[in-house]
Amino acid sequence: MTIKTGSEYNVILSPVLTEKSYNVTEDNKQSVFKVASWANKIQVKKAVEKVFGVKVLNVNILNRKGKLKTFKNKPGRRKANKIAYVTCDESTTIDYTQMNKD
Repeated sequence: MTIKTGSEYNVILSPVLTEKSYNVTEDNKQSVFKVASWANKIQVKKAVEKVFGVKVLNVNILNRKGKLKTFKNKPGRRKANKIAYVTCDESTTIDYTQMNKD
C-alpha cells in the first residue's frame, strides 16, 4: 500500500515527549511518535523520511491498550494508542520543530 500525497501528516499524529521517550532518545538514538491506529511499519517509515527528511533504519510499533479508569463512579476506559519507536541513521537527528512543508 502506498501513501497518497499529503497523507504523511495523517500517519504521524504527534511526537511523544515524556521522560521515558527522552531516555530512549539519548540511549538508543530513537524517536518516539504517536501514529494512526491503521498505520503499519512501512507507512510510518516513509512518512518519517518524507516529513523530517532523515534516513530511517528501523521502526518498532507498540499497541498500547487503554487504561481502565472511573469517572463519577462509572467504569470507563481511556483511548488506546499506537506508538512507533523510530531508529534513525547515526549522523542524523530529528528536530520536532523543523518539518518539510513540501
